[in-house]
Amino acid sequence: MRRTLPQVLALPGRQFDACGTVAETLARLAEQNYELILLDYRLPDGTGLVVLDWLSRHRREEAVIMISGEDAIDAAIGALRGGADDFVRKPYHVAQIQRAVHSVLHRTALERANRAMSQRLRASERLHRYLVESSPDLIFTLDAEGRFSYLNPRADELLGLSRSQLLKRPFMLLVMPEDQDRMQGLLQACRDGQSSGFNVELRLRRNRHGLADDEHAFVTVALNGVPMTNAEQDGNSGIGLYGVARDISERKRAEEIITFQAYHDQLTRLPNRVLFRDRLELAVAQAQRRAGTLAVMFIDVDRFKRINDTYGHAVGDALLRNLAERLGKTLRRGDTLARLGGDEFTVLLPDIGCAEDAQTIARKIVDALSAPFMLSAGPIRASVSIGIALYPRDGRSAEDLTRHADVAMYKVKRSGKNGFRFFDTELDSHHRQRVSLENDLHGAIERAELALYFQPQVSLAQRRVVGMEALLRWNHPLHGQIGPATFVPVAEEAGMIGALSRWVLHQACRQLALWRQAGHLDLRLSLNLSPHDFGQPEMVEDILSIVEQHRIPPNRLELEITESMMMQDACAATTKVRTLREAGFGVAIDDFGTGYSSLSYLQQFPVSCLKIDRSFVRELHGPTINPIISAITGIARGFGLQLIAEGVEQAEQAQMLRALGCDIMQGYHFAPPAATAEAERWLRHPPKGVMP
Repeated sequence: MRRTLPQVLALPGRQFDACGTVAETLARLAEQNYELILLDYRLPDGTGLVVLDWLSRHRREEAVIMISGEDAIDAAIGALRGGADDFVRKPYHVAQIQRAVHSVLHRTALERANRAMSQRLRASERLHRYLVESSPDLIFTLDAEGRFSYLNPRADELLGLSRSQLLKRPFMLLVMPEDQDRMQGLLQACRDGQSSGFNVELRLRRNRHGLADDEHAFVTVALNGVPMTNAEQDGNSGIGLYGVARDISERKRAEEIITFQAYHDQLTRLPNRVLFRDRLELAVAQAQRRAGTLAVMFIDVDRFKRINDTYGHAVGDALLRNLAERLGKTLRRGDTLARLGGDEFTVLLPDIGCAEDAQTIARKIVDALSAPFMLSAGPIRASVSIGIALYPRDGRSAEDLTRHADVAMYKVKRSGKNGFRFFDTELDSHHRQRVSLENDLHGAIERAELALYFQPQVSLAQRRVVGMEALLRWNHPLHGQIGPATFVPVAEEAGMIGALSRWVLHQACRQLALWRQAGHLDLRLSLNLSPHDFGQPEMVEDILSIVEQHRIPPNRLELEITESMMMQDACAATTKVRTLREAGFGVAIDDFGTGYSSLSYLQQFPVSCLKIDRSFVRELHGPTINPIISAITGIARGFGLQLIAEGVEQAEQAQMLRALGCDIMQGYHFAPPAATAEAERWLRHPPKGVMP
């Protein structure tokens, strides 16, 4: 066999070595490697199984064909189990051994090629994984449903979320609401095969746990997306998306700073003349299309030059900064306050209903400046003169409106300063309407035009109405129902607010007494106190007298006051609140969070309840939770105060509030303010939204 096999198996490039014993074979194998070993089963000093065992123990890769004359099947089984690649039984035909050698060598060559390819693939994969996992960009893939199927470790640092938290979760959960529609369209186009990719800037949510403000609640990224398709199906069907997101927050902040400096006053940080004119021209164009009304105010600080000359420009600059801050607090969210230069400011009031709205804001500005400014030079008082021009009555261009407001302001200056007036006020029909409203209000009580409406305060845990808020309405014979926001300021100016407040308290207590007689002994009634009421020295005595007259337990009445009312005269307010609480009344801070919201006055004023303002409740939507509401609920728990949410309009809002620890709520989701008959039905049958 050793002489004949090299001859019958000879091919170009093949070399043969021959050994006659197991010992000789093992010695040769220890010196070099072979591609193939033709091994006889029986050798002079042992069996070929010894060689197979040696090859296995030394993890050798030589292929082996066992040749044997054994008839027993056990020999073949033992050889194959020992690692032989093939078994040829003697006597064999030359063609048989040639086919076996060719087959084994071909198979081992393929295996070596596959191993080499696998090694290259593993090396390439290691390199690719290193590049991806070490990338400063967020690299991810989405499946066909838009869910994360892979993310690199950058997700933890960039988004504050681990990969395990994001895998199998929809990508759209990270997209900020204002970018969702645009992003959804881009992803859909990729899924439909209508897009070869996109490059877009958008904002992604960050995990805000532990962050002190909302500045880092999101991260701005430049997102490059490339669709992954399945060519075996139709060549265009999307099976996912490959995305790379780069953090560009710092670049965006730098751009915002540059833009801000170009359009804002450096001292007060308010819009400058250029930005104000742009906004005014846009507002005029919108008002023209909608046939709407807007107002422009021109504000000049009275005797500012004297303050500058007396105390110096540093104090003057500090006064302007403080004045700008106080002015801003009197305006609505969509209004624009700008500094033209020096001591001149302008205000844009878009989308006002009538001149009365601008007049109300002007009065708020004058009132807000009545308190002195505490500066380094001591308390300094400052007043302003305000001129107001209305579109379209006083002008149809930005230039005319600003100029006419300036003219009106100078009329105020000449008339004694510290006030406001409209351009050509004598012809203002809204002023006559206000005077008429005041005249009508004088006899409203005698004519039985006033009425109390009630809005239920419900407990989701108890599934019933636990309180009512009394709300004043004026059923005007010509103008229909008028809300307190319209006629209460008129009553305050005309000195009638005291009479209105006493009427409301009498009517509310009378109705509560009737409900108590009907068996609703644990019902609580809420009433709003006006700043005028709270400022009266005999306020507590008047309230106690009326409550005793109707035999109402004080603990069934909750008086609502605002933060600004308490801060006007903190010492006197503390005494009144403490007296009311000692008498058994509940005292609630209405619209909590929209004014001063100081924790120090919560320690100072012994209030019993906080009412979450509707503006915060309105922001409750989607997977996120308003951090202000979370803070308010925490404050209420910390101070042991009851919590009531106003303006609940959706079941989702009610569920989120309850999850945050607020059980008592009111709003249109449950019921709008209604007359007494409807309120009595709520006491018998809870309104909608109370039952699960």
